[in-house]
Amino acid sequence: MEKSYFLMLAAYHRWAYEKLSDSLKPVNDPDYRKDVGLPFRSIHGTLNHLLLVDRLWHARFEHRPPPYTRLDEELETDRSQLAQALIQESGAWQAMLREWPDKVLGDELSYRTTKGAPRRLPIGPILGHVFNHGTHHRGQITAVITRLGFDYPVLDLLYFLAEQSPPS
Repeated sequence: MEKSYFLMLAAYHRWAYEKLSDSLKPVNDPDYRKDVGLPFRSIHGTLNHLLLVDRLWHARFEHRPPPYTRLDEELETDRSQLAQALIQESGAWQAMLREWPDKVLGDELSYRTTKGAPRRLPIGPILGHVFNHGTHHRGQITAVITRLGFDYPVLDLLYFLAEQSPPS
C-alpha cells in the first residue's frame, strides 16, 4: 500500500466534507435534526458520529486513550461549529499521514474497541476503513438531502480527482 494513495484519500475526505457542508446550508434546522431513520437518526447525529469516529481513530493512531466510549455521543450541538470541526478534523489526516514513514502502512495497530475489547489490525486497511466509513455515511446524508427536496452534492471520488487535475 502506498502512502500517496492514502494522502489522496485524506484530501478527498476533507473535500467531501466541504462540499457536503455547503450543500446543507439551505436545509432548515428542524429537517437537519429530524429523525429520518438513519443509524444515528438525523443528519446532525450522523455528522456528529463522523466527527467522533475521526477523533477516535486519531487517538488510536497516536496511542492515546480512547476519548469516547459511545459512538453516538454528541460532541457539538451547533451545526456550523460541527461542520467546521469535521473539516478541521478531516484535514488532520493529511498532516498525520505526511509525518509517517512509508513502512508504517504495513505495520499493525493495537487498540481497544469502544467496548474495551483488544484488537490488532493492519494499519493500511484500517485507514481504508476510516475513509470508506466517511464515504458511507456521507452517502446516507445525501440520500436524505435528496428526499427533503434539496440539491445534493456530487461527492464521487472522480469529481474530486477532476477538480485536482489541470484541464488538458
